Amino acid sequence: MNKTIMGYRRENGRVGIRNHVIILPLDDLSNAACEAVANNIKGTMALPHAYGRLQFGEDLDLHFRTLIGTGSNPNVAAVVVIGIEPVWTQRVVDGIAKTGKPVVGFGIEQHGDLETIRAASLKAKEFVHYATELQRTECSLDELWVSTKCGESDTTSGIAANPTVGNAFDKLWEAGATTLFGETTEITGGEHLVMARCANDDVRSKFKAFFDRYAKLVDDNKTNDLCDSQPTKGNIEGGLTTIEEKALGNIQKIGRKAPVIGCLDKAETPTGPGLWFMDSSSAAAEMVTLCAASGFVAHFFPTGQGNIIGNPILPVIKLSANPRTVRTMNEHVDVDVSGLLRREINMDQAGDMLLEMLVRTCNGRNTAAEALGHREFIMTRLYESA
Repeated sequence: MNKTIMGYRRENGRVGIRNHVIILPLDDLSNAACEAVANNIKGTMALPHAYGRLQFGEDLDLHFRTLIGTGSNPNVAAVVVIGIEPVWTQRVVDGIAKTGKPVVGFGIEQHGDLETIRAASLKAKEFVHYATELQRTECSLDELWVSTKCGESDTTSGIAANPTVGNAFDKLWEAGATTLFGETTEITGGEHLVMARCANDDVRSKFKAFFDRYAKLVDDNKTNDLCDSQPTKGNIEGGLTTIEEKALGNIQKIGRKAPVIGCLDKAETPTGPGLWFMDSSSAAAEMVTLCAASGFVAHFFPTGQGNIIGNPILPVIKLSANPRTVRTMNEHVDVDVSGLLRREINMDQAGDMLLEMLVRTCNGRNTAAEALGHREFIMTRLYESA
């Protein structure tokens, strides 16, 4: 395995593998201005989303954590923040500024769209000049942060694609990298296996609290089962008939060697290398957005039936072991591990294939999702608006 990559060393020492200048709306009202700036200044990217008004409490904290985390991600070189009013806009700017990267905010109130777009476009152009002069430098593999989530799972996911991620995660752990998994709902029926992997009683207790919180949500809403949601219709078509079957396949992604050293709430950032759990939805775009907000710079996404998810700032590396999916959705697949089912390759070789693609992605290769323009940025919402 190649122990070095070519990445961007950020001001806070973190290593990124992309070099985006993003135009980040604080709220849904600011989407149009952000998209206008991105249209004016080539080389920038707006991240429109649906939320940011009348949120409160834990939901508002998550909103800010997600936006600040997105702007702070090492794959981002510089950020222009636009909001309807200045105080909350500045809160996001101040959070991102702690990384040391260039960031500036604009409030639309008392200025209007046109003046805001003009001023923000000038600053965005300046940031593009800054970012395009940055050079990749040689970085160590142990500086990488890699997350994972699976989607449109089927029987081939649990027996081949997900264990391939597990094999790669074991090797990344041995190399000293930081890795993350989540999907709290899709651990149902296998939660005891994750608890057995927790490094100590404190981690075990925190994981159980996250899982119990999810289980209570289901119970409080008088939901007797998860039919039509977990497993999905696509999962059932692919041969997964219960959430327990899905969970046992899902957990294969964490490999066999690394202890779970810590548990994070949504969009929280790890404090050191090793394997982490993050409480999160199993909705693909939501979880990948949370991974980006947590600071992860590359993402493994095994799929059985075929999933097309991407993310604006977090490259999503797709792998599949389903020969039909590889044939019918080839343009979405970065790594074909269907040879596992035909016994043409073994699990070690499949893991190495995925790691080779990781290094190539770090060094500049666009993933299939990037090449196809998939930029799903979906924030997680907890409450109704006030």
